[in-house]
Amino acid sequence: MSQSEEPLTTAGLMREITVLKEKFKGEDEEMYSPYADLEKATVLQECRIFHDQKAVKESPRRCCTTITKLLYIVAQGESLTSAELIDVFFGVTKLFQSKDASLRRMVYLFIKEVAESCDRGDVIIVTQSLTKDMNSDVDLYRSNAIRVLARIVDAGMLGAIERYIKQAIVDRHPLVSSSALISASHFFESSPESANIVRRWLNEAQTALQSPHEMVQYHALSLLYQIKKHDRLGVSKLVTQLSKNGSLKSPLATISLIRYTSKLMHDEARENSGVSDGSR
Repeated sequence: MSQSEEPLTTAGLMREITVLKEKFKGEDEEMYSPYADLEKATVLQECRIFHDQKAVKESPRRCCTTITKLLYIVAQGESLTSAELIDVFFGVTKLFQSKDASLRRMVYLFIKEVAESCDRGDVIIVTQSLTKDMNSDVDLYRSNAIRVLARIVDAGMLGAIERYIKQAIVDRHPLVSSSALISASHFFESSPESANIVRRWLNEAQTALQSPHEMVQYHALSLLYQIKKHDRLGVSKLVTQLSKNGSLKSPLATISLIRYTSKLMHDEARENSGVSDGSR
């Protein structure tokens, strides 16, 4: 090593990092966000394009940009009045007439983001369009529609779409199957009534557990455990079955199985310890 070269030390490394930070600091400050100066009134004015059927069909990119601006101002903490939110929401629902995939994904994203802020009676209006997408031949539509429905459907309506969710759980396309399993998990946690309905999907979840797709296996195992976690015998059978047949190909599912097994053993050891202490 030459005398001019400084040996690599923590202090030397920190000095280099400081120099680099100062070097690029000016460049960071010069970066400008195209949405930095957006005003709510201007964006709401642009949202009127949603009501123009011709513009929706011919300019889907423009509609995507407008939704992006809308989501940006909401994410920045800009609140919409009830009247503004309802007007924009109904405008966005008209975008279902467009066949543009990118625009459809933005519509799904918007509905998911504002669903909790809207009146449930207003949100339910899009259920018919989402159910139609859930039965579409386009897998991207199907998977996203299922996820959105999980945000807006309550126990009273879950029964009406139950068979579609069950079919989606065992679908061959991994994106559709995983979306249905994740939605099932959300339904299970949403209310006791919904949980009772999801418990009827055990057979479908068991079938999904045999999927060749790793992510589907992981989500299927997570749902099965979620349903059975208060049934120690059921969890024990699930753990024993999967440990013996070695059918899990998913690393995440395997890690989950180890966690479930560990918890089961810990609970049993704690119970046995309590019994031993009580018999003394």
